[in-house]
Amino acid sequence: MKGGFYIRLAKDGIVKNRKLYFPYILTCICMIMMFYIIYYLGFSADFTSVRGGDMLQSFLMIGVFIIAIFALIFLFYTNSFLIRRRQKEFGLYNILGMGKRNLVKILVWENILTAVISIAAGLILGILFSKLAELAALRILGGATGFAIHVELKPVIATAGLFLVLYFLIMLRMIFYIFRLRPVEMLKSENVGEKPPKANWILAVIGALLLAGAYYLAVAVIDPMSALLMFLVAVVMVIIATYLLFISGSVALCKLLQKNKKYYYKTKHFVSLSSMVYRMKRNGAGLASICILSTMMLVTLSSTVCLYAQTEDGIQKRYPHDITMELRSDDYSETEPYKAVVDEVLAEYGESAENIEDFHIYSMAGFRLRDEFTLSAGGLAETGTGDVESIRSVYMISLEDYNRLSGESAELSDGELLLYPFKAVYDYDTLSITGCGSWDVKILDKQPFPVGTAQVNVMGAYFIVVKDMSVIRQIEEYRNSLAKEDESIAVAYIEESYGFDLNCKDEKQIDIYNTILERIGALTASDGVGADGVQMTVDYPHYYIDSKAGGRADTIAINGGLFFLGVMLGAVFLFGTILIMYYKQISEGYEDQDRFDILMKVGMTRKEVKQSINSQVLTVFFLPLVMAGIHLAFAFPLISKILLLIWAAEESLLIIVTACCYLVFALFYVIVYVITSKGYYTIVSGKEKR
Repeated sequence: MKGGFYIRLAKDGIVKNRKLYFPYILTCICMIMMFYIIYYLGFSADFTSVRGGDMLQSFLMIGVFIIAIFALIFLFYTNSFLIRRRQKEFGLYNILGMGKRNLVKILVWENILTAVISIAAGLILGILFSKLAELAALRILGGATGFAIHVELKPVIATAGLFLVLYFLIMLRMIFYIFRLRPVEMLKSENVGEKPPKANWILAVIGALLLAGAYYLAVAVIDPMSALLMFLVAVVMVIIATYLLFISGSVALCKLLQKNKKYYYKTKHFVSLSSMVYRMKRNGAGLASICILSTMMLVTLSSTVCLYAQTEDGIQKRYPHDITMELRSDDYSETEPYKAVVDEVLAEYGESAENIEDFHIYSMAGFRLRDEFTLSAGGLAETGTGDVESIRSVYMISLEDYNRLSGESAELSDGELLLYPFKAVYDYDTLSITGCGSWDVKILDKQPFPVGTAQVNVMGAYFIVVKDMSVIRQIEEYRNSLAKEDESIAVAYIEESYGFDLNCKDEKQIDIYNTILERIGALTASDGVGADGVQMTVDYPHYYIDSKAGGRADTIAINGGLFFLGVMLGAVFLFGTILIMYYKQISEGYEDQDRFDILMKVGMTRKEVKQSINSQVLTVFFLPLVMAGIHLAFAFPLISKILLLIWAAEESLLIIVTACCYLVFALFYVIVYVITSKGYYTIVSGKEKR
């Protein structure tokens, strides 16, 4: 037989099985297109002219590897539907005289044709839509670009190379599958259902316990830092539990329904339950995959949308003032030369400082065990509880500064302090600092003073107000004495925080910031001597300067990059969900066609067939949607705390975004259900013969 004969058979096989092949090819095209777009934006697009572009590209590089891994798993999974559907056809070819080598040649050409069509179309669409994606990414960053389309060779080669490798692996799997089966097995493949897994109740109970444990971790974790550490553990537990429950638990559910005579012995339930139990192992795996992909999509979209929606609010919290300086100081007079530099620069630019906030702050980190704060890791390690979950930052100011900043007239005795837990919890009435003393705690209901860096502090923090500076100096001296003996303890000094706003555009603010940074850098390099000749008494040159205008672009790049990547990955997960749902209905329709044909011949009407189909679909088809909603609801506290840790995200907005994402997805799910159930009914009712 010549090669043209096999090519024609392969082409006819694809066309005749277009209900299976066309959606598969279409999804492959979409995945190839998105992989090319993300690879192009992450590695080849020119974002150098836009502030924050490098950061956006670093996020997209992560997305390249995620999509590559997902594509491998997804294509292997969906290809199994195609092979199973074609087994009877190949068995017939084998009986008519074709050897397995001939069948392999047909499959190879089918795979080649599919690969060529998918890769070519995917690359063409990827190149066309890459400009649209680039414009969207630049829109997020606040940049601009022309409308010319650039074709980069590197992403084309990378995309084609990756998917050629994937199709080659799929081809090897198909060859192995064909050589493993006997002709008789191929002919009877559609009539052989999956055997129910053994020990269904044991596996179902294990799945239920795992799921309960994962839900407990998600709900019981109060501390945001612990939530970050527990997230991966909970995700793994949920995935395993979901598969066990859908594979084994679904069988158990069907058997329970069969025992219910009032439910089971009805025409619309009897047929559907019997067929479901017969093949529930494979059916359950497909439903579990739909559930997990749906949950992944909902978590990804709701989290990234929430972060992006709160970008501007987060910027205001991260940068309380347009320009903030932190200078090492024991008293206000020592930083006057630096403030003089600021006044000098502002005068040169014709601007003046507004909303000035000036206070002394002491920052440190240590380990908390219940109501005791230990400055050294060794002190906590003696209790056997020291770990990363116990690390907290502390920001401390005097009562005088607090009252001046807040306009309050609070009073504290020698043994009292005010405390505000930020991204953390504190449930005790006292606080002890090892080697420094113990205080009664009064909890504040809002942040008492501005510290922008606390916004991105993933450890969580405590804002503390003490009676006077003598308490702060005592803690400073004690900690620095420990630092001399233990190199793992960083020296920490009292600093002056000086922040102000400017009434000018971001570009001018950045110029002012750069000039101030340059002048102060020169000042601190002059052996600690100020501009007016005043000698500094504290070890300089420690200083830190923040610019809101300068940090805005980086913040937008982070949140915008996550949002852009979340949308792209959400689309990939959605494609996977749709295709699995489609194949589940179509493949089961072909498997049930003969059964319903026999039942209709013995008296079952088309109306009863439709009722039975609706019963079967409604019994299991909406389980993934319901289960995904339950997963999302229990995961919400964990996600909320992680977003709080990363960006102090508002829980109320996350609730709204998550609910909207779920409702939109549920509507989309119903639409897919209506379409696929009609296709299933068309096949099993005999309106479409194979």
